[in-house]
Formats: sequence, structure tokens, C-alpha cells
Amino acid sequence: MREQARPGSRHLPPGLHIIHEDRDIIVVDKPAGMLTMATEAEKTRTAYYALTDYVRKGNAKSRYRIFIVHRLDRETSGILLFAKTEAAKRTLQDQWEDTTKIYAAVVHGQMDKPSGTVISHLVESGVHKVYSTRDARLGKLAQTAWTVVKEKGGYSLLRIELLTGRKHQIRVQMADLGHPVAGDRKYGGKGDNFSRLALHAASISFAHPFSGQRMTLEAPMPTIFAQLVGRAQLP
Repeated sequence: MREQARPGSRHLPPGLHIIHEDRDIIVVDKPAGMLTMATEAEKTRTAYYALTDYVRKGNAKSRYRIFIVHRLDRETSGILLFAKTEAAKRTLQDQWEDTTKIYAAVVHGQMDKPSGTVISHLVESGVHKVYSTRDARLGKLAQTAWTVVKEKGGYSLLRIELLTGRKHQIRVQMADLGHPVAGDRKYGGKGDNFSRLALHAASISFAHPFSGQRMTLEAPMPTIFAQLVGRAQLP
């Protein structure tokens, strides 16, 4: 359940929703199409820029700031965690291997078994495209666990747990299995006209950087996914 609107929320762009905020962290549900942080081509339409403006309440001279803990692809929606202090950022990143990250993905076709784990090594090419290699010396180890939640027509809804966090990991490994994520213009097949990438960061579970208390936060699966697999929820 999302919290009530708070002071400064008018500075947030449409589609960017705050799920949780306290003295140390801020967690949002990022819409598809928004960058996590700036690039050479895009400086302001990013979650980082919007949340910096939010914590400063529009005052560019404010000392308040946020710190990036991790990233989501522009095309991917869902949970994104930021820190409000450098100490909180370091703590969260130091314990990142103990952080559980669950995604919802709608992929093409039906899987040949109810669950599995993909293990490969990923390399980024000079054109910012990622591919798998059998040579462990060249690539970074990537592990992705998946479970079928629902099948309908030519699509499957998967619950995916990232066991490692490599760039484009889910998208590349699902394509390697012959089941690319629906709407994936980079790694999918031709003729896929779904309006967006059907990949969503659904939940994150981590120890709070100050209290140490285990927290699990969720972002509802986009309703547009129902166009492919009908109404469904991740277990």
C-alpha cells in the first residue's frame, strides 16, 4: 500500500511514486521509460533528478541530497532504492549480496519446466549490448532463478529472483533460453509490438541501514501486463 502524499510530492513527475521514506532511505516505484540517473543525452528526466528536487522541495540551494544505491534499466519499471546519506548508501551496498530482488517478467512462449536457474557469463559489447559467453575469463557470472506463475496463449508470467546483478541480465538470459521478455526491442525477436518491456522490479527485501530491521517493500505489477497473461499476482 502506498503512503499518503507528503510535502514536496508536487515536485515528483507523473508516474514516480514513493513507496517508503524515512530519515535514511527513500524507495520509489519507477515508471517504465524513466532513467535512474543522467546520461549525456538526458539530464533531467531521471529518478535521481526528480528525487533530489523532491528532498530539496524545489530549493536548489538546499543541502539535502540523495545517493544512488542501484539502478534499473530505463525500460524496466518498479522498485528503486535510494539512500539519504552517504553512510546509508555504503551500508546498503556492502550488504547487497544479502538483498533479495524479485521481478515479474512476461516472456514469449511456455517454459519446458515449472522452474529453473540460468547460469552464464555476460559481456558488454562496444555498442552497449550484452551477450553470453562460455569463457568465464571474459564475462561476469550471472545467475537468475525463475518460476512459472501463469501461462496464457503464447506467453508466460515468471517470478524471477536475481541471484547476481548484471546489466540486462534477465533480458539476455531469457532470450538465451528462447523466451525473450515481451516488448524487448534490443534482445527480443522481430514483430514484437507490445508497447513496453514486460519487466518489473516487484519487491526488494533488505536490512535497514540504521536499525538493521529486515524490510520487504513491494511495487504492484503494472496492469498492462494483463493484456498478455490476464490478471495475476506473484506468489
